[in-house]
Amino acid sequence: MKYLISWILRHIPRKYIQLVAHQLLKAYSIFLKGNKVHCPICQENFSKFLPYGRLHPRENALCPSCLSLERHRLMYLFLQKETSFFQSQPKLLHIAPEYCFIDRFEKLLGDNYITADIESPLAKVKMDLHDIPFEDNTFDVVFCNHVLEHVRDDVRCMQEIRRVLKPDGFALCQSPQRLDLATTYEDASITDPKEREIHFLQDDHLRIYGRDYGTQLENSGFQVNPINMIEKIGLDESKKMALPLGEIIYLCHK
Repeated sequence: MKYLISWILRHIPRKYIQLVAHQLLKAYSIFLKGNKVHCPICQENFSKFLPYGRLHPRENALCPSCLSLERHRLMYLFLQKETSFFQSQPKLLHIAPEYCFIDRFEKLLGDNYITADIESPLAKVKMDLHDIPFEDNTFDVVFCNHVLEHVRDDVRCMQEIRRVLKPDGFALCQSPQRLDLATTYEDASITDPKEREIHFLQDDHLRIYGRDYGTQLENSGFQVNPINMIEKIGLDESKKMALPLGEIIYLCHK
């Protein structure tokens, strides 16, 4: 299964995968019933999660019911435990919306929920992140996860997110990091797709952030509060939900 998923991710455009993956995996999920892992988003239990990843698929990563990955489950728990997101009816801009969240946030927020992306068929608004088509101080919350590593000018995009955020709002802008790197790494001279996968995790990544990612967000104008949710949740529960043990939540304010 992991080799099949790896091949699909590497050879089929994401916009097409997004249209059919949930139907196929939902049917397959009946073969994974069990009680060893738990998804806090869809509240389903399984014997294991599915592998996921392009170059080296991660074991126990993808929930076959709601299609959440490790980072999605971590973010959902953060919103539940550390914010008033589910009680306050915020106006939310969700950039590159993830399937596991869309129906839930739509039901929760109604017209206050705006999805946007430059090509995703799941998004309501077609939008270039370098030039967000909304006025200053429009949104209480902005989600922009695993996008900034793809864009031409990440600083401009961070500043645009900050611009449309209300003064008392918050943004979550998670991105892949290599913790063995002190600083963010870019090299446009590497053009071979296989080499770019090795250096940047995916051939369509323009950079890989290092341990300085929080500082990069701060340099764009955000006040950043790094939060270690694994410490708050506990190691045993984190493993039960297959959370990303090394990931920090970067809570961004104006």
